[in-house]
Amino acid sequence: MSHVIDPRKNWTLAEKRLAEESDPRRRQILETLIAHSKAEAKPDFDALMATVAPNAKYVTYTGGDSAKANSPDGKAAVGDYYSMIVGSGMNHIEHDVERMAVGRDTLTTEGEMKMAYPGAVLKAMGIDVPDESALYLYEDRLIIVWEFDEDGLVVCEDSYSGGDRAKFEGIAQRPVRPDEIYLWGEDPAS
Repeated sequence: MSHVIDPRKNWTLAEKRLAEESDPRRRQILETLIAHSKAEAKPDFDALMATVAPNAKYVTYTGGDSAKANSPDGKAAVGDYYSMIVGSGMNHIEHDVERMAVGRDTLTTEGEMKMAYPGAVLKAMGIDVPDESALYLYEDRLIIVWEFDEDGLVVCEDSYSGGDRAKFEGIAQRPVRPDEIYLWGEDPAS
């Protein structure tokens, strides 16, 4: 079955790069990225936070009012941020990474992002939807600049996107059924 949102695309290119990489440091950060992405998709909070550095600081460069709220500073704030994402049901995310640059301390991912937004969250944002209990498809182009500390833990996950409200235009006409979302946490291979 083809899925509208498939989080396995979040780490597919990283796994391919890891298989080809011989440098120990680059292998370390690719392994962290893969573990981070899989834990986020599952969702496995403890495994996810095990990939995050104590001095983590994420910044969202999307503009608008939500940028500061989506830019946690410190490991505890990053944990609160991930708890909010999962608790609100916004954890169904596909980042179809098309390009990746792997350095010694940084890694950049770029590709199309799809996310299932809960109707209740959209309503709280002031967006009218026909069914608050339904999910709706959000799409954007996303670049993430990742930085890793000497232990290979994520220091930053800085994201850049179009980010304006135009991305939400027509979202009420893009419902996503739960069976159109690949649930990594329910996969026996996860």
